[in-house]
Amino acid sequence: MTGMSESFDTDGRVLLLTGAPGVGKTTVIRRVAERLGSKGLRGFYTEEIREDGERRGFRLVDFDQRARVVAHVGFPKTHAVGKYGVDVRALDDAARLLGPDSGARAYLVDEIGKMECLSDRFITAMRALLSYEAPIVATVGARGGGFIAEVKRMPECELWEVTTANRNDLPASIITWLARKSQPPAA
Repeated sequence: MTGMSESFDTDGRVLLLTGAPGVGKTTVIRRVAERLGSKGLRGFYTEEIREDGERRGFRLVDFDQRARVVAHVGFPKTHAVGKYGVDVRALDDAARLLGPDSGARAYLVDEIGKMECLSDRFITAMRALLSYEAPIVATVGARGGGFIAEVKRMPECELWEVTTANRNDLPASIITWLARKSQPPAA
């Protein structure tokens, strides 16, 4: 795992952000989206669902501000991660947000994690997106096997660790990274 890269010299088109739970990965993605504006962005970010000051679940929000609840402590535990029941059908539906789109200037995906990987459609859509030409910035679980480990090993992926020390500076670095990835290669 590397920290922030100042040289931006890799050829990868996929930037993976990882770090401990609660370190600010989602906040970094949201700040990047705010700075870019939603036009041309594809993918989604996550929001916590809080009740009485306690985290009770998660929803995915796309860049048209449509939200779907994907996990909640009150959901059946047929599919579960920790204390959360996971709605795999909602994740299957969210996978359509990852479809190749010629109008997309970038994809932001928050996150490639244990919950999302319960959906075979999400994994299939993410694999297809990883082979698409648009730049991708995604958060990925710090731990996990299967697809989580697979995506971190892909040669087109660059891995940056989000920490409390760098999280406020990362959005600007990611904007610079995206600008470089959207420029045509030098002749």
